[in-house]
Amino acid sequence: MSATQLKVGDRIVHKEFPEITRHRLALYCGASGDHNPIHVDLDFARKAGFPDVFSHGMLVMAYLGQALTDAVAPPRIRSFSTRFVAITQLGAKLTCEGTVAELLEHNGEKRARLALTTKDQTGEIKLAGEAIIAL
Repeated sequence: MSATQLKVGDRIVHKEFPEITRHRLALYCGASGDHNPIHVDLDFARKAGFPDVFSHGMLVMAYLGQALTDAVAPPRIRSFSTRFVAITQLGAKLTCEGTVAELLEHNGEKRARLALTTKDQTGEIKLAGEAIIAL
């Protein structure tokens, strides 16, 4: 991808992920060391006022990071930031996307600012963010 080929609005990140399951949450607990019971213990989640357990925010962020690095070689990523927008429930099928929001230059390096989102199958945004990439 070169600066002359990209235009504002071009989608360069797109990846769909399988449904969030209890099994996936349990695996993430083990891999991440985040054993907060709100993510795996139904009784605990209900006592906290939730109808069921829900995904770790960092799992959703990891999906977005994977989608980004699948589309852009990691050495070209200058920054990656996100903000959590909504809880990701069990059964969610997530789609991560990134579009060119701005073309810029920094210290002679041509770059693009990407607007990033993670949405569920209903279109609800779960995570929003941005990345700066070298072109």
